[in-house]
Amino acid sequence: MAVVRHIAALLFIIALPIALITTNVRIAANEPRVYEYATDHYNTPQTTGIAREELLRASGELRAYYNNDEESIFVRVRKDGEPISLFNSRETSHLRDVKDLFQTSFRVQEATAIFVLAYVVTVFIWAREGSLRTLATQVVISGLLGVAAIGLVGAFAVAGFDAAFDRFHLIAFSNDFWQLDPDRDHLIQMFPEGFWRDISLLIGIGTVAELGVLLAAAGAYLGFTRQPSLPYALPESARA
Repeated sequence: MAVVRHIAALLFIIALPIALITTNVRIAANEPRVYEYATDHYNTPQTTGIAREELLRASGELRAYYNNDEESIFVRVRKDGEPISLFNSRETSHLRDVKDLFQTSFRVQEATAIFVLAYVVTVFIWAREGSLRTLATQVVISGLLGVAAIGLVGAFAVAGFDAAFDRFHLIAFSNDFWQLDPDRDHLIQMFPEGFWRDISLLIGIGTVAELGVLLAAAGAYLGFTRQPSLPYALPESARA
């Protein structure tokens, strides 16, 4: 039984930061304001020659595609008054890979979040002062490891985001469909590399902030529930 508890505790320490970062990825992938930011901050209507309203409508179709069971996506927009296909076959193939990556992330988020919640509830069901302090200690360890890992990846990315961006794609995808032409392909015009740098930074900072809140709460609990040290007791001979 002790081995099971140790394994569960280790999984909790690992799962907590993963649950937070994949939750933030899921929120970003489905948040309309993220797509509005890409459109407005990077002035994609001028880059693509497509009206803002059309681009935002297409972004809505992308969000729906990431969450549905459709194998492929076909988006039509109006450009210069004429209906056109927004994405070519290479972009569509890459979007299929992106969808697979997002949905894998969503499943990981669901699994880790369920495990974290179940673990915490289990601790509270059999709550004793010792078990709650152990849980708080595990949260501190998990938070520190998560912040360190995100900081390490962030430092590497900041030092050379272009190289990190390429390395990520080489690891995540088994083909070169992600290598798009910014002079021609609408997908990279809508979501340029700078946008991915910004959103990665936002997700990283958001996750570190969340871990910081958990660290502070767990640390405060450990501090408030610490057993006071016993006062020094004089030996019986000295009391006489």
